[in-house]
Amino acid sequence: MNEIQLILTIVAIAIFTIFFKQLFSGNHPKRGVDFEPKLPDEQIGGISRADKIFKKDNNQEVPKSRVQELMDIAKESIENGDNIEAKKALNALLIIEPDNLEALRALGAVYLNMNDYFDAKETFKKILDYDSSDDLTHNLLANTLHKLGEDEEAIEHHKIAIKLDETYAPYYYNYANTLYDLGQKGEALKLYKRALELDPSLEDAKKIIREIENGNN
Repeated sequence: MNEIQLILTIVAIAIFTIFFKQLFSGNHPKRGVDFEPKLPDEQIGGISRADKIFKKDNNQEVPKSRVQELMDIAKESIENGDNIEAKKALNALLIIEPDNLEALRALGAVYLNMNDYFDAKETFKKILDYDSSDDLTHNLLANTLHKLGEDEEAIEHHKIAIKLDETYAPYYYNYANTLYDLGQKGEALKLYKRALELDPSLEDAKKIIREIENGNN
């Protein structure tokens, strides 16, 4: 072995010694380098997943969430009488958050505005699946079922709404309207009177009470 070969051998031994020390120390790279943001809001998902970003830190303005954005669009559309646009926004929101009760209630109201009683019924029932103690939704479902001619179930939900809040006049008034339409005017009269006791400002209740009592119906 000449001098050059000896040097190369020593270098090789040194390289292998360093390599194996690192290997068994556990400090060697085990996989590709992680993508990590260098800024609080730096995108890490690449072009194909632009939604994959880190949140901004507390000192930076937090952008409005997509859910809130869609809810704002829906509310503005409802105020402007644009039920179709409101429905689109709310359905998009519910894809993101299927159990968003505020959005479901708004969607149910939009369906009622559009006289889409079947979809209103399904929406109100979905709300009650999440919260069976929601008296307002029981009342709205009752009104909707009555529109669909499903009066036995409508009466059931009228009663539940009143049981959950016995001091709210509109529940008695709406139940009375259903009974009136069904020809049960004696029972309806009792409910109209109860509604008027709770809220003396119900002029329509006064008028119907007079009509029933005077037989002008």
